[in-house]
Amino acid sequence: MKVLIVGKGGREHAIAWKVKESDLVKEIFIAPGNIGMESLGTLINIPEEKIEELADFAQKNKIDLTIVGPENVLALGIVNEFERRGLKIFGPTKEAAKIESSKEFAKKLMKKYGVPTGDYETFTDLELAVKYVEEKGTPIVIKEDGLKAGKGVTVAFLMSEAIEALEVAFSIPNNKVVIEEYLDGFEFSIIALTNGETVIPLEIAQDHKRAYDNDEGPNTGGMGVYSPVDKIDSNVIDETLEKILKPMAKGMAKDGISFKGFLFGGIMLTKDGVKTIEFNARFGDPEAEGILPRLKSDFVKAILDLMENKDVDLEWDDRYTVAVVMASENYPKSSTIGSEIEIPKDLESVVFHMGTRKVHGKIETNGGRVLSVVAYGNTLEEAKKNAYLDVKKINCKKLFFRNDIGSKMCYNNENK
Repeated sequence: MKVLIVGKGGREHAIAWKVKESDLVKEIFIAPGNIGMESLGTLINIPEEKIEELADFAQKNKIDLTIVGPENVLALGIVNEFERRGLKIFGPTKEAAKIESSKEFAKKLMKKYGVPTGDYETFTDLELAVKYVEEKGTPIVIKEDGLKAGKGVTVAFLMSEAIEALEVAFSIPNNKVVIEEYLDGFEFSIIALTNGETVIPLEIAQDHKRAYDNDEGPNTGGMGVYSPVDKIDSNVIDETLEKILKPMAKGMAKDGISFKGFLFGGIMLTKDGVKTIEFNARFGDPEAEGILPRLKSDFVKAILDLMENKDVDLEWDDRYTVAVVMASENYPKSSTIGSEIEIPKDLESVVFHMGTRKVHGKIETNGGRVLSVVAYGNTLEEAKKNAYLDVKKINCKKLFFRNDIGSKMCYNNENK
């Protein structure tokens, strides 16, 4: 069969890498992809947001299955367009993808269907928002409502930080802000495959969102991840499924906006049990790079079986993975383009490209997050050691990385 993967980052590289292993797949097309994916399939020079052009390509080339990576494309309605043409595609419709593209929408759904989460209020006025924050006090969480690529969130421990975040948010015309209760506890990521009725959880991971060591600096799209997460046992996972993922999927189906695709839950294990920080409408990034290398089952078969309402039984590698993101200097404030990267060929780790390009045969930086270096280990410490050995062999003057992905110092509240 022929598979089309839509996207160009590390998540899509990891998906393509796993799809390549499937015995069912003969041809892989990636639109637009990046130069790290050249060996996995044919790169198609169609921007990911050009959904009609992508649908035309899928029709013309008789694509059997399309897998969508990025959230912005889902929010634009790529699934609606493909399904309108009778093309098989794995991802939520524009309406269902609002659980990520509108934080207010997601919060309202959680409240409606009893999904545990923090208290919140939504504001469109700076003065009223500041008054609310002053009444509630800190710590408090400020979230801009729309898609922000993993950013646009401020966990304010000082009143000055909260007010500054609000002033920045409301400097954007017509912006809307969700102000949330701060949840204290242990954060983890859980992604499930769902067809709107059946919810199949993947192995969990913990993402490190802050830019710098010791969970300092601004929030990012993710600076690294490890899997599995020993602190989260099967009882917590079952609680998360029964109280959060399944009720959300069933509630959306009841509302006529059935969710098909990768349902991502950012979860906080608090002293009162699990609570939802956020929902995303796609596979996480860098979660994909940490989780998919542990999947032993045929990824494509699992998706097809789920879409056809067949039983899905996933098998996992017992080893740990640690994925370390190498990002442009000054990320997330800015990105670097055109700085040469030297990647040795003898690395033990799997290197997924997130923001790279090739110019005159040389690999260069081309984005904020640039590479994700993933290593296995029989223990978490071994996986971490292996990952950092290879990270340090990659040469680029304009990249930085956290030194503590998977360290025990990060086993507390990721919001700190």
